[in-house]
Amino acid sequence: MAVPSPPTPPASPALPSATPRRWPRRLVRWTWVSFGVAVVLFLVYPVLVSTNFLFLFGKSPSLADLENPRVEQASELYTSDGVLMGKYFRENRSPVPLSKISPVLIKALVATEDVRFYDHAGIDGPALLGALAAAVRGEKRGGSTLTQQLAKNLYKTRRGETRGGLGHVPGLSTLISKTKEWLTAVELERRYTKEEILRMYLNTVEYGSNAYGIKVAAKTYFNTSPDSLSAVQVAMLVGVLNNPTAYNPRFHPEAARRRRNVVLERMGQAGILKTGDVAALQKEPVALDYHVERHIDGPDNYFRGAIGQLVTKWCDDHDLDLYRDGLRIYTTLDSRMQDHAEEALHERMKLLQRSFDAFWRDRHQNPWVDDEGEEIPDFISTQIRRTEVYKTLFNRYHGNQAQIEAALSVKRPMKVFTWKHDDNDTTLVMSSLDSLAYYKHFLQAGMMTMDPYTGSVKAWVGGLDYRFFQYDHVKQGRRQAGSTFKPFVYLTALDNGYSPCDRLQDKRVTIKYVENGQPMEWQPDNVTREYTGLNMTLRHAMARSVNSVTAQLTELVGWDKVAVYAHKVGITSPLLPVPSIGLGSAGDVSVYEMVDAYSTFMNTGFRSQPRLITRIEDRHGNVIHQFDPVQRRAIAPETAWLMTYMLRGGMEEPGGTSQALWDYDLWHKDNQIGGKTGTTSNYSDGWYMGLTKDLVTGVWVGGEDRSIHFVGSQQGEGGRTALPIFGKYMEKIYQDKSLGYDYGHFPAATVKISKKYTCVSPDEPRHRRAAAVDTIAADNLLEQMNDGGNAVPDSVR
Repeated sequence: MAVPSPPTPPASPALPSATPRRWPRRLVRWTWVSFGVAVVLFLVYPVLVSTNFLFLFGKSPSLADLENPRVEQASELYTSDGVLMGKYFRENRSPVPLSKISPVLIKALVATEDVRFYDHAGIDGPALLGALAAAVRGEKRGGSTLTQQLAKNLYKTRRGETRGGLGHVPGLSTLISKTKEWLTAVELERRYTKEEILRMYLNTVEYGSNAYGIKVAAKTYFNTSPDSLSAVQVAMLVGVLNNPTAYNPRFHPEAARRRRNVVLERMGQAGILKTGDVAALQKEPVALDYHVERHIDGPDNYFRGAIGQLVTKWCDDHDLDLYRDGLRIYTTLDSRMQDHAEEALHERMKLLQRSFDAFWRDRHQNPWVDDEGEEIPDFISTQIRRTEVYKTLFNRYHGNQAQIEAALSVKRPMKVFTWKHDDNDTTLVMSSLDSLAYYKHFLQAGMMTMDPYTGSVKAWVGGLDYRFFQYDHVKQGRRQAGSTFKPFVYLTALDNGYSPCDRLQDKRVTIKYVENGQPMEWQPDNVTREYTGLNMTLRHAMARSVNSVTAQLTELVGWDKVAVYAHKVGITSPLLPVPSIGLGSAGDVSVYEMVDAYSTFMNTGFRSQPRLITRIEDRHGNVIHQFDPVQRRAIAPETAWLMTYMLRGGMEEPGGTSQALWDYDLWHKDNQIGGKTGTTSNYSDGWYMGLTKDLVTGVWVGGEDRSIHFVGSQQGEGGRTALPIFGKYMEKIYQDKSLGYDYGHFPAATVKISKKYTCVSPDEPRHRRAAAVDTIAADNLLEQMNDGGNAVPDSVR
């Protein structure tokens, strides 16, 4: 019997049938791992962000930053008498304490932007969850607290060095920035009270129109202060915060009105306003008193430009930023003297321009002429090629002259300078060529006043109107000085053995010299082309500005030595050591240099470096730098005093070129004034340097180009163009008793004067003795006796 085979065992289950039993365990394991990683990341991620791990997350605020946040703040520029001249800023801020901000504004801000502000610790959980839920629904809703917004404003968490390697990855960069704001907000809440956070927020947030902080915003939009804002103004400014561009009431008034009404509604809901008042306020139109402060705000003037250059360099040297560090810069300028200087210059230039226009109109010519008085052909077409407009067009049209000329000839309305209106501007329809020709007709001017004892610059008028003429004729402009350079010849003589009473004959002279190896001759002319033959004292010759005597004296002392002495006392421009240096034709100089040099005479021979700034304070009012007077001995005190005595000769010697000053109200209490006129050979430059016991002032008048000028001494000499500005200015200075400048004599000599200067001896003729008597009566008598009483005009023309 056959044995049956055992039953075949069932096949082993396939591998897949075992997977379902192991998969739940694997899922659980991966879940726990993921959870662990998430926990670790949650705990470690903030540390990675705050420490900028591997430079991936960007810089976060340090403890020092949190304790002492650096808010950008405008630097302010003040005159010596405390008047705010202007500001320098990129983000215009001017912080104010919470006590000077309307309580209604604070309540409206909290009710609109962060209703749980007083309850959270920097992060508002419900608001954050609401923002996330809105994002899931595709809606946009903010969840940032005021503290988070402050963190973003203070520390720029989304720009510059705050962005690390991951900060450029879309989406991730936003998460990192938000994380920094959350972390920073929490730290701010730990270190500051709610009131301090509100104060910092209101003083840093942007309101549009380059207004940062509530003080600037209130002024920009409503021309008021933060504590004087009305409820509707408060609502407008709080509404702007949501989007400073879209809700700017100046540019988007309807959108700003709608947003304002939302804020008013929330103010009503919070009980800040009564329900009935809300409806009434929402009907009010958008009413602004709008004024935007520029990056360099304040009255346009030339002095501020000079200060800006000086302070910017100082800030660079001291690791400070003029446009963000909130510096307070106190200058030497006196606002009252500045006003008087501008008024005097404008009054005279307005009249002088009228005379200048009439002069050339009568000649049926334009004022750009050659040495023969003939109009220069193609002057404007030549000048236009030097302008930026021409250079731009040249590049645009690749040098095609027909297209360039067509563009230059297109007429359009232009706001231009004029003396015919009180505000000095008008609108005319003209082309670029017309505009250039129009402006070339104007005479220009520059004027500066300095205290010679401290170097403090008290007034600085660089031109007619800074809005239209930015070129500064005080420091930038350099022109030949004419006869105002002659005192440096007499200075050289007095410091090398001569005295004011030494004499030289007024005669025609020929100066022989060698130039570039070639023998040369120079015959200087007196303005009258006449020579008296008199042996003149040096004082009398300088007072009457006699060319022949100055030329002889220059040869005697050495023209190279004259250049050395001019540089000693304050001239910094290059000077050619040539025979004509004494007549002011050896180099161009500025008003700034000339005032500096003449001040050395008044300051007993010490040269005071012109001083524009007295001190700089930080934003808290602490003095961080004091600019003390800087002086050095330049010439001997005896020589300096003798030079002031020589310069008084312009008023006291018969025929002195300063005697037109008798026409001004300057002569109370036996006042003394020294001075020197100057005019260049073709009347393109008129100068006057004036000295009183307290001040030194320089004035220049001339055309923008040397070819633009009067023809003839009757109109064009310095005694008729520049001197009247000084005379009118000093009238105003003496009449303004608040300044403290009074009439009086020059300071007495501080050392014994060993050289003879009164020039009187018993055997001299009566009229020569009278010439040396230092009294007005004797001078007037002598003027009648000497040459028929005819005053000799300024000699260098």
